[in-house]
Amino acid sequence: MSTLSRREEETLFKATKANALKECDPLVKGMFTLCVLCASVTLPVAFADCAAGRTVSVAWACREKFKAIQDCVYQFTRPESMQLVRDEYLRLRNEQQEQPPS
Repeated sequence: MSTLSRREEETLFKATKANALKECDPLVKGMFTLCVLCASVTLPVAFADCAAGRTVSVAWACREKFKAIQDCVYQFTRPESMQLVRDEYLRLRNEQQEQPPS
């Protein structure tokens, strides 16, 4: 079979998105190290730092940081990337089905 059920599709998307969020975690709550004349300076550039203590103003005050997170996650969940994930899943599923039961 070369298609995915709706449940498989949803499961793959959720797993891929969880992986993307893990990969993009430094943008959410991490720190950014900057080398200024080879003296490392760690700057807080995370969305969580920006959003701390804000309510409504987070929408415009942290817009750039949120956009960076969205761009990072999109690298993993864009249609081309999802197609690669689907193809790999189907390949593994077909291999498993072809193996004789032991």
